[in-house]
Amino acid sequence: MVRLADLDEEVAVFLRDWDIPDVPGSPWVPPPPAAERRVALISSAGLKLPGDRPFTDGSADYRVIPAERAPDVVMDHLSTWHDRTGFQQDVNTVFPLERLRELAAAGEIGSVADFHYSFMGATDPNAMEADARALAGPMKAEGVNTVVLAPV
Repeated sequence: MVRLADLDEEVAVFLRDWDIPDVPGSPWVPPPPAAERRVALISSAGLKLPGDRPFTDGSADYRVIPAERAPDVVMDHLSTWHDRTGFQQDVNTVFPLERLRELAAAGEIGSVADFHYSFMGATDPNAMEADARALAGPMKAEGVNTVVLAPV
């Protein structure tokens, strides 16, 4: 992870001054025991499947990634400052589905969700709020009770 002091001044000022939404209360709830957790991934790497609609500048929506299609994901991240090296070497750096499968196989977690999600990280979080809230419905319907956030 890059340090703010190591960034170009224009980028550092942009990130330092970014208006981040205030979330009242606590978004965290006590988790179930690990053996009862059904886990989904949410990445901000701008991942999608071939044929999915591309992310555009300011995209606040997400793309659905079925677990069985995970090997097909492509990175559609728009930021010119985004380093794609890790993704190119190992998709698990931005979408650690294989690590979750290993945890499930070892009995460390209950199961891995059938569907996972990716947002475009270079987007105003305020614009993403409605879609992020709407995503809770499909995850609850699938029985997901734990989410791994993979911010990129």
